[in-house]
Parts: sequence; C-alpha cells; structure tokens
Amino acid sequence: MAERLVGQPAPDFKLETVTGDGTDFSTAALSDYKGKWLVFFFYPLDFTFVCPTEITALSDAAESFKALNTEILGVSVDSKHSHRAWINTPVNDNGLGKLNFPLAADITKSAARDYGVLIEEEGIALRGLFIIDPEGEVKYQVVNHNDVGRSVEETLRVLQALQSGGLCPINWKPGDKHLVAK
Repeated sequence: MAERLVGQPAPDFKLETVTGDGTDFSTAALSDYKGKWLVFFFYPLDFTFVCPTEITALSDAAESFKALNTEILGVSVDSKHSHRAWINTPVNDNGLGKLNFPLAADITKSAARDYGVLIEEEGIALRGLFIIDPEGEVKYQVVNHNDVGRSVEETLRVLQALQSGGLCPINWKPGDKHLVAK
C-alpha cells in the first residue's frame, strides 16, 4: 500500500482548506510551499480519538517548525465543512479549538491515494507523514497504524537532521557531530 516516495518528487495536490482559526476557506497546492519545507500529514477522520492529540501537538509546536522555514498542512478525507466544525468545537467536547495551520479536505481521496496511504476498502487514510523539501522532493515518510499517534519531537528531530547538511547517526540531535559533513 504505502509505496516509497522518499527521494522522489512529491505528488502534486490541490485541496480545499479551512484556516486554523476556523473562519475562512481557501485552497492549498504543493506549489504554494515552494521555497519552504512542508510537513504534510494525513489522519483518518475528524471527530475521532487519537487524531486530535496529534493535530493539537503539531499546532502547539508550529512556531518551532516555522523557525525551521517549515509549514504544516494536515489532511483527511473529511470535507472542509467538517474540518471547520471540528476546529470550532471546544476541546472539552472532542473538538480541536484554534490551530496554527490549515486542514485540507481530500474528499476525492486522490491525495491519500497518490501518497500511498489510502485504505481503499475503508475510504480513509492511514497516519502518513511526509517531509517535503523546498524543491518539492520527499525527504522523509512515516506511515503508522491508525491506532498509534506519531511523535512531534521525532518529526522535528528528523527535520533538523535533514536541514543539518551532514550524515546523522542514530539519535542525532542538533549540536551533535555529523558522521560526515556534506
């Protein structure tokens, strides 16, 4: 199902979005992120249990990503209207509250299919996360079972390693030595 995209040009997309504050609709395309890094992540459905823990944790870390010239875009197969309702639902009522990045609607499931994370028989996406560089190349992908959330800290660590300009050993963190500088 999830094919290897690392080292390949990221599949193009154009998706309807809702702003992180839940007030406006827009669109997002891969070309909008040219010159910036992009954390492009899929989650199964709005109004579920694991998804809000990931989405709000990424939102809380948005400034750390911005400091690394990185934007975040979340996407599921739900509509932009469902995304808006979820953002505008209080956290205590299983809502998201305001976010620091937009959510995109993949109603046609084309982006999930193109990124190899669509579970065809269920019509939802696996938890796929892709780091795309400023030239549009996929540099990292991780796909989880839908029962398990991803790690914001690991995503940041990998992004920093990719941007560091060297070969990074296991558990490399900013400030650690490279095996070889590029």
